[in-house]
Amino acid sequence: MKTTLTTTVIATALLAAGCATPPDPSDEAAVQAFNEANDPLEPMNRYFFEVNHGLDELLVKPFAGYYNIALPDPAKDSVRSFLRNLRSPVILFNDLFQGEGGRAGDTAARFAINTTLGVGGLLDVADWWFGMPFHDEDFGQTLAVWGSGEGIYLHLPLMGPSNPRDAGGKLVDYVLDPLTWVGYVYNVSWINTTRFAVEGIDTRARNLETIAELQKGSVDFYATMRSLYRQHRNDAIKNGEDPEAVLSQITNDNMIPDDGAETPLLPVTVAQPQAQAGDQLSEAN
Repeated sequence: MKTTLTTTVIATALLAAGCATPPDPSDEAAVQAFNEANDPLEPMNRYFFEVNHGLDELLVKPFAGYYNIALPDPAKDSVRSFLRNLRSPVILFNDLFQGEGGRAGDTAARFAINTTLGVGGLLDVADWWFGMPFHDEDFGQTLAVWGSGEGIYLHLPLMGPSNPRDAGGKLVDYVLDPLTWVGYVYNVSWINTTRFAVEGIDTRARNLETIAELQKGSVDFYATMRSLYRQHRNDAIKNGEDPEAVLSQITNDNMIPDDGAETPLLPVTVAQPQAQAGDQLSEAN
């Protein structure tokens, strides 16, 4: 009981310390910027952003660099194809939840073809031979399709950019994933842990230069990543689009694709940081 009470007090204190103070109502420009950011927990979010960035610099980025050096491009493509194939059941569930029968059929066909002819998913035969390109879906997108708002912006430890809708969606996807149940039933939960680690390294490896350029050209790297996350999620919610067309739009908007597809390095227009948010962060520190 004492431990629970202590945990509750600490959590409440963190939330209170992490809340951004709304600007003076008479300052219309500041109020508009504050509302558009929709980031009332900005000081706390910035803290976790810095923690995640430190872990990335210390662990993920070096591993991603070694991954790039060790594996030739065809091997990395096979890794990504295999990981996408493992995700097919979750994508299929969400296609069905969204009422997208055609896309659900493509997902099921892709899984069957790539699992058999594609040697367990190492080769994307469904795309190469049958013209069925990969598309992704998750429960956060499903909630958005059915009218759920994203809620406030969150930057979560280890998970990174998110919001209440997408964070809850990840939990549902985890429960829907057959590999989750295989791990629990056969006591091989390390399979999912390894899978998520490889996904993270593969995605980071494909965007090493892009992220470096973004960081170098950003006045406020946190605000830039917050904006890119929201824009990318809005694109992902647009079902029925050709993935190549979506990728082209993402590239033109100077965004980083979530699935790790490489993008050319383009000039980035970076939103100016809010002075008040910066002052609040300094005070919080």
